Amino acid sequence: MDKEKIIAATIAFVKKELKNAEGGHDWFHIERVFKNSILISKDEKVDVFVVSLAALLHDIADPKFYNGDETVGPRVASEFLTNQNVSKEIIKHVVNIIQHISYKNSFRYSV
Repeated sequence: MDKEKIIAATIAFVKKELKNAEGGHDWFHIERVFKNSILISKDEKVDVFVVSLAALLHDIADPKFYNGDETVGPRVASEFLTNQNVSKEIIKHVVNIIQHISYKNSFRYSV
């Protein structure tokens, strides 16, 4: 598995998919998340390949643009990574990150 080639293909895929996305979910948002993730990963014990893929694919299909369907993004990411011959273990890890990374999940409100 050529990780650099897969990252390059993922970047191209995301740029194409988000070409007409609104400002908060466009390529420039993804690029900032990707670069910050790489920067943070240098000081952590993580698989940088998994972090990179999750950062690049985390908003590939934002639920608010799919009638709130939170399954679209993970499904699109999984299908893309499968087509790139990424291992099932890595796909599962990336999809798990995508499913659980969310601004809305970062706050817990109590009444």
